[in-house]
Amino acid sequence: MSTRRHFMSQSAAAASAMAFPLVGGAQAKTVKVGVLHPVTGALAYSGQQCREGAMMAIEDINKAGGIKSLGGAKIEALLGDAQSQPQAGAAEIEKMNEAGVSAVVGAFASAICLATTQAAAKYNLPHIVDVGVADQIVERGLKNTFRFGPGYKKCAETAVANLHVLNTSAGKPAKTVMIIHEESLFGSGTAALLARELPGYGYEVKEIVKHANPTRDFNNIVLRMKAINPDIVIPANYYNEYALLVRTMQQQKVTPKAIYSVLGGAASSYKFVKEFPDAANGIIDCNHWFNPKDKRAQDLKKRVEAKGLFFSYELFMTYTSMWLLADALERAKSMDRAAIIDALEKSTFADHIMPYGATKFVNGQNQGAQPLMTQVLNKDIKVIIPRDYREADPLFPLKA
Repeated sequence: MSTRRHFMSQSAAAASAMAFPLVGGAQAKTVKVGVLHPVTGALAYSGQQCREGAMMAIEDINKAGGIKSLGGAKIEALLGDAQSQPQAGAAEIEKMNEAGVSAVVGAFASAICLATTQAAAKYNLPHIVDVGVADQIVERGLKNTFRFGPGYKKCAETAVANLHVLNTSAGKPAKTVMIIHEESLFGSGTAALLARELPGYGYEVKEIVKHANPTRDFNNIVLRMKAINPDIVIPANYYNEYALLVRTMQQQKVTPKAIYSVLGGAASSYKFVKEFPDAANGIIDCNHWFNPKDKRAQDLKKRVEAKGLFFSYELFMTYTSMWLLADALERAKSMDRAAIIDALEKSTFADHIMPYGATKFVNGQNQGAQPLMTQVLNKDIKVIIPRDYREADPLFPLKA
């Protein structure tokens, strides 16, 4: 009987190998991972950049031998489009859960991440947040949610403290501030944090202006800026609105002592610097940035540019987030969601291109994450603060 059963299973295996020649017995299994971003709608450019970062990381991980503790299992991406809408992002999570993904990486915008992490939590589905800076994402006690980068509270505090250092060393020429922000969770939250932090350092917040996404015309906002004449303008918005705002300021000849961004959608963007070099000149930003002294970061930048793309924060944040997941899979030695969550909770991932220490998650937030301060100087983006990563001395204030 046992020989017959053995023969039956052998012939069944042979038959299935013939029916599915690509899934032969020697083929290593794959780990399905959801890659979820807004690749259509208002945030499409950023979403596409994130997706590119994820796919480049998957290519590199698979090329390096896949997940070795799983017998060289390759990562297989299930692509999702959040359509720049939180509810569409949540619907994609449902589909990904049905398809049996082991984890999800995404979903760029704070409002979308808030929805996708919540939807994934129902299924104990590990969700690595690649960008999403709103701190509410990691403050709801969701055990499945891990954010590799810094949140907006950390970024706002770093930005204001550094502004004070720059302004003090220049003899305190700047005293008044105007904040211009997009209306969703990211912009509103960042503006509220800044409005709370700035007065403590002796700055007067003259006005806070909110705008919709998309906004096609900033003339009225810039006219208002002209009337108020703030020393410092702080924008917190996504790429298109940021670029249009700064170009409108340039057209109307509004030159504050500094354009000082916090998580500015275009401020530390090679795309912006290339498209609008004069408008971009001198802008300071406190944002996600790679370690400029890491050769691997420079090599990745060259590879991205060889594809005709820009090395933007969306791309390298999602690239690194996928490597964080690969590191967790390696240690979990399993595709089981609970095992992956456990491995992420214990993560000490340090072999990456970001200016962070070893990864340490507390309530899903990486404690080692920090933004860098950059400035557009001579048609390039240079790190100005902190000193460990500095490539150029800051120019503050800008000459009017």
